[in-house]
Amino acid sequence: MKRVLLFIAISSLFLSSNAQKKQISMTTELNKLANISDLPAYLDETRVTQTSSYDTTGNNDDGFSGKYSFVRKNPDGSLVIFEAKGNGVINRIWTPTPNNDTLDFYFEGSVKPNYSICFSDLFTGKVYPFIAPLTGNELGGYFSYVPIPFKNGCKITSRGKKMEFYQIQQRTYPANYQVKSFSGNLDSREISALNAVSENWNKVASFKGKSIHTENLLRNGDSITIADLNKGGRITGIRLHHADSFRGLNKSMQIRITWDDEDHPAVFMPVADFFGYAFGKESMQSLLLGSADNTNYCYFPMPFGSKAKIELLYLQKVGMRTDPVKISADVYFSEKQYEPLKEGKFYAFWNPEKKTTPGQPHLFLAGKGKGHYVGTILQAQGLTPGMTLFFEGDDVTTVDGKLTIHGTGSEDYFNGGWYALLDRWDRKMSLPLHGSLDYSLPYARTGGYRLFISDKMPFSKEIRHTIEHGPENNNKPGDYTSIAFYYASKSINEGQQKLPDYNLNKIYVPDTLMVYPQLMQYTISGGIKIEGSVFHCTNGGEVKIDLSDLPKGNYKLYADMEKSPDGAEIQIWQRQKLMSKAISFYAEKRESAPNSFLSNLVLDDFKNAITIHIKRDVAKSIVNIHRLILIKNHP
Repeated sequence: MKRVLLFIAISSLFLSSNAQKKQISMTTELNKLANISDLPAYLDETRVTQTSSYDTTGNNDDGFSGKYSFVRKNPDGSLVIFEAKGNGVINRIWTPTPNNDTLDFYFEGSVKPNYSICFSDLFTGKVYPFIAPLTGNELGGYFSYVPIPFKNGCKITSRGKKMEFYQIQQRTYPANYQVKSFSGNLDSREISALNAVSENWNKVASFKGKSIHTENLLRNGDSITIADLNKGGRITGIRLHHADSFRGLNKSMQIRITWDDEDHPAVFMPVADFFGYAFGKESMQSLLLGSADNTNYCYFPMPFGSKAKIELLYLQKVGMRTDPVKISADVYFSEKQYEPLKEGKFYAFWNPEKKTTPGQPHLFLAGKGKGHYVGTILQAQGLTPGMTLFFEGDDVTTVDGKLTIHGTGSEDYFNGGWYALLDRWDRKMSLPLHGSLDYSLPYARTGGYRLFISDKMPFSKEIRHTIEHGPENNNKPGDYTSIAFYYASKSINEGQQKLPDYNLNKIYVPDTLMVYPQLMQYTISGGIKIEGSVFHCTNGGEVKIDLSDLPKGNYKLYADMEKSPDGAEIQIWQRQKLMSKAISFYAEKRESAPNSFLSNLVLDDFKNAITIHIKRDVAKSIVNIHRLILIKNHP
């Protein structure tokens, strides 16, 4: 009898534990966002997939016309924009084109909506629980990471007749998981879990445990070790002070992290790239990685079995004069043991592709093994001067041999939208989980980052994660440098990792730079009206155009201009010095005049602008410049 009772007790305990493990609700999904320490943990039996408006023909109509922006149309013209069978959770919704149409959510095969909301109110913060920091809009994109769990299927219908760009991402769960479908009416546990997200994010830089502090001078060709641990545990934080010491076009300082005497480092790349610098300057300030208050920080949890070593190396081109760099570093760690059956170790794959391959996408990560993908940093530099059309490329993810995600554009992947438009994707901007590293039309470059926390992408056998460069057929050449962050039992990209050297590290600076009206910084004097690329001035006036972001040097200045019967006459000045002869925008009929020479000019510490003087003439008062082109003179 005692044996029977003991068996029943043990069985009950096992069943209770197993049932608890398989409970999925809004609370469990919010906990994934709040508990950063769980990021290394495997999520077995799940898969992250996405429904989006991408052009299935391979062209670039990823939402413009709405042709591919629905799963199917209902007889009444409403649009089914998402449909999934089985159990799961919607963990990300993104769009750059929200509208005021109602979205209806159907769970568990219901014929009536279980929840309805105005599409735009997923992001405004007006409707609870869709509130910051899990929802918002910035950089042209509208995003929501509020989890929407569902049992036995989910369908989302828009009552509107047109949808444009969107992405809806979900994690699937097995049929034997017990799922509580979303209702919008949160219970006390769900409210506490939602509040815990912002509370925990605000404390992510608070450390418990031990730390190692290092102060040293690092000279060219040397290395220093800032942590060398010989007992299992986990790194909980890294801080490198004097972040401005790692600036520059050569990215000479490298970071190398090795676990358990593995043959290949888990991390080996320029310090600047690892911490999210943009083209030689600090930029990223994400939840887990970046630079703030002149300190580089990393808060990714990093478990290891028995040994951990973190080094800094100074690699500079032979013959170049270099000064030693003062290193001040703190490494935080705990003795919580690595559990190899339950979690992976941290790895970062650095891929500097100095010239992208025509017809082939840029590779974020590819390899075989078990793990999950947790983050991306990308610096993207166009090799053709002009508009950043390379950023039209879509991200594509294949997991275990199946296509799981196909995006709608590069800034879309980073939760943004509408590059080159004012107050959209037009500058650097950091949010907790995503952001823009930079945006410059003159340099034809940009970059972004994204962390995958609740939406970390598991793979059991293999993963291939890429991004295109160009709207179609990977047809825009670029200089792409990316870092892919993931957890696994061992590196899945052995043999692919390039070793840092001077040529791979050096940042490309183009000789031809283009300045476009939509993001032009200018000051006006006189009665000038500006509409897009057109300056209208009947009484004479000046337009001073700021060029302070461009490299110093001697340039030839050209313009793509449009001449017309009402075209004005101008002169180019720098401060009080006339730089050009009279330049006429007059023509008997409207005509384009591309690549028209305007003047020579010099950019230095004191002269970093040009001023266009427009001649007073009531009948001839229009200056139409589509873009300025500066070509650097070399001695």
